[in-house]
Amino acid sequence: MEFDDEDYLQLSGIQHFVFCPRQWALIHIEGQWAENERTVDGELLHDRTHDTSIRDHRGDTITVRGMYIHSRTLGLSGQCDVVEFHKSRDGIAVHGESGRWTLFPVEYKRGHKKPDACDNAQVCAQAMCLEEMYCCSISRGAIYYGEQKRRAEVEFDDEIRTVVRQAAEKMHELVARGHTPIVKFRRACDSCSLKELCVPELEKTNTVAAYMNDLIQQNEVKL
Repeated sequence: MEFDDEDYLQLSGIQHFVFCPRQWALIHIEGQWAENERTVDGELLHDRTHDTSIRDHRGDTITVRGMYIHSRTLGLSGQCDVVEFHKSRDGIAVHGESGRWTLFPVEYKRGHKKPDACDNAQVCAQAMCLEEMYCCSISRGAIYYGEQKRRAEVEFDDEIRTVVRQAAEKMHELVARGHTPIVKFRRACDSCSLKELCVPELEKTNTVAAYMNDLIQQNEVKL
């Protein structure tokens, strides 16, 4: 199956979806958003990396920023923070450049390396888009973490590629249904910028009425 341009979803949503399908739906289906310190710092970092006027050509490496990419099979489109082109005999021909080149996507994140696969899935999705556009194979990429000030390499193996494909498929399914997944409270909810909009505490009470009643009782106790 291939998607038309008007059906593309935001590639950056892969990271949100793998982290929490409900968070992704609140942002990308319901159009809700809330800022916190993490999101503001992250946006500033991405503003710098998405400066498309910057194109570095140093030795055997070309660095391109803010490259627009897409995949008809995944139905995703967006921008890469950075794509490095490394001169290699095993690479592909690139328009306007002599020699052959391999591609290496780099995603920039504000924080530190996470225990789940959400960041890895995002940079892998970028690689899969680039593979489709350039008819090539990309085995590795990297994530630069601002707090640690270093890169973490990511191998695009079958496992992470399956995560990307399944996430993209489910995202399109939820958009078609206009459905937001139910609350599933996790420890990570405490750091989510959408916590006040999502109200993960509802999972413990099942209904909004029960949640509000509990809040009222807590306030009465304080008074």
